[in-house]
Amino acid sequence: MTAKSVDTAVVGGGIVGLAHALAAARRGDRVALFERDTFATGASIRNFGMIWAIGQQRGPIYERALRSRQVWLEVAAKTGLWAAEAGSLHLAHHEDEVAVLEEFLAAAPAARERGARMLTASEAASRGPAVRREGLSAAMWSPTEVNVDPRGAIPAVASHLAGEYGVHVRFGETVRAIDMPHVTTTGGTWRAERVYVCSGNDFATLYPEVFADSGLVRCKLQMMRTGVQPGGWQLGPMLCGGLTLLHYAAFDGLPARQRLTERLAAELPFEREHGIHVLLSQTADGRLTVGDSHAYAMTHDPFQDESVNEAVLRYLARFAEVPSTEITERWEGYYPSLRDGRTEFVATPEPGVTVVNGVGGAGMTLSFGLAEEVVG
Repeated sequence: MTAKSVDTAVVGGGIVGLAHALAAARRGDRVALFERDTFATGASIRNFGMIWAIGQQRGPIYERALRSRQVWLEVAAKTGLWAAEAGSLHLAHHEDEVAVLEEFLAAAPAARERGARMLTASEAASRGPAVRREGLSAAMWSPTEVNVDPRGAIPAVASHLAGEYGVHVRFGETVRAIDMPHVTTTGGTWRAERVYVCSGNDFATLYPEVFADSGLVRCKLQMMRTGVQPGGWQLGPMLCGGLTLLHYAAFDGLPARQRLTERLAAELPFEREHGIHVLLSQTADGRLTVGDSHAYAMTHDPFQDESVNEAVLRYLARFAEVPSTEITERWEGYYPSLRDGRTEFVATPEPGVTVVNGVGGAGMTLSFGLAEEVVG
């Protein structure tokens, strides 16, 4: 049987794979994308839907995030997928949190140029109806963050690839082997000039020796979602508090962060032990997504710890007030993570094959920009 032929094959139907398929298709390649599951079920739909540029490393990675944001908005304009340019508020209830935010703005002219600035407590409350005024010292506003609903956005991007660019989107088809230029799947054999392996948490099927030396581990997180908020209530900007300042690389190297780290280690040892920081976003239909925790290992137990969920909700109540916190869904997610400061893992195990992985919890934020850099 003659192999079907494309210019580019992509392995993986999560956001990293979709982004590489889009980048290749936009430059004119004939593209096939293979995903072993019949629909996306992994980290790409188990997240907040935040395009969170403000949290990324200052410099080129921040610019990559802004490029990804632009692509999201371009795709949304063509497909009608919901993409709210909501912006974000970092709420500061302690002077050490204010100090970190002020140092960040001083060190991040690119963010300032795009509108990031400090707000008074009153100004922050006027922007976000969920902002808890009690004890609020100040806040940092950033207009660049975009909210999508991942459960709808990921299928919409896949449909866009097929409809706009003629990409062969092959869900429910597993790539069993690659022997360039041949890609062998459970549905047949394809011929491709280049292959991008964006296999997410699957480190075993393709190039296991590459993953063994990659430094990747799996991050397990716990998240929750409320029901639809009553009366059409809208969150407005996505929200976070002081714990988030210890999580994102944007705040690395700021002198004031050490003082914040020491205080929160003493005040919130359980939260720090379980890698908890708390973000709040909203879906298109009015539900609130809240989380999350972070545990790192190659293999995790499959169970949720309800004490972690309770800690997340307790911390949320410190900075946000919403009409209803009744939880209707709980889930755990898993994503590959690099623990040494790298923002991605890219390797070439054989000519024509590129492995792309390790974007961690920033897949929705960075993948489109990263893919354009990798694909060229």
